[in-house]
Amino acid sequence: MALRADWLPALTAFESAARHQNFAHAAEELHLTASAVSHHVRKLESRLGVALFQRHARGVSLTAEGRQLADAAGTALADVEGVLRSLHTGREESDRIRITTLHSLAYTWLLPRLPGFARAHPQLRLSVDTEIALTRFDDGGPDLGLRHGPGHWPGLTAHFLMDEALFPVVSPAYAGLPDLATAADIVRHPLIADHARQGWHDWFRGANVHGARVEERYTFSDTTDALNAAVHGLGIALARSRIVAPYLERCQLVRLPVPPLTARWSYYVVYPAHRRLRPAARTFVDWLLEAARQ
Repeated sequence: MALRADWLPALTAFESAARHQNFAHAAEELHLTASAVSHHVRKLESRLGVALFQRHARGVSLTAEGRQLADAAGTALADVEGVLRSLHTGREESDRIRITTLHSLAYTWLLPRLPGFARAHPQLRLSVDTEIALTRFDDGGPDLGLRHGPGHWPGLTAHFLMDEALFPVVSPAYAGLPDLATAADIVRHPLIADHARQGWHDWFRGANVHGARVEERYTFSDTTDALNAAVHGLGIALARSRIVAPYLERCQLVRLPVPPLTARWSYYVVYPAHRRLRPAARTFVDWLLEAARQ
């Protein structure tokens, strides 16, 4: 079946409706009425001879055939959009990827891996913004974010990146290291904490240390500052496995012989659900997911 020019309005309406799973939201994006979007979709279904959506009282959902077409249409339109943007704004801007992430993840996990991305994609440029708050993805803002949390944020598409565990670490030069054999031993030493959602109280509970008075002597807003405090011998830090890895590899910190606690939250790649990823950003997302798998 040949793709004719008069199919493009229907395909555009369908792709937007499929992405939003909602005709009204697609109509708002395309500056149409919901009935016009519905008409385009029904016209497309009639031409193809298949149902693309299941319609029910709560809205619509894609059929298997609809999902297949949505994936192809989304990729094709994103590619065309990327070319149009590059012709309009210049190649340098179309090849720039704007990322927002946590400082600790950028410093310890992302940066050591970026040389591999640069070798594979020398034409792409990165702008990295580090902050704690979940950024608003306004027009002109970041393309995507790396975030730590439950994996569900309103209005965002989230791809699982990696999980982690929590465990105590200390400087190999720490004077009390020989006495740190059990979880109960740790509570008698200076504790270093950060502002993560899970902390020392959670870890001691998971290690079955009950009734102990847990005092966090030093607290830092950034995880890498807490780890650096432990490097300098201030006490014992509760480390996140993904963030502390380079400190352990460089032997700046050592892991204590006590059980880890599986973290309640994980790392995700997020971006606006209503916006198609530009080809450059999609390339970076694919690379991130592969880097995490490795």
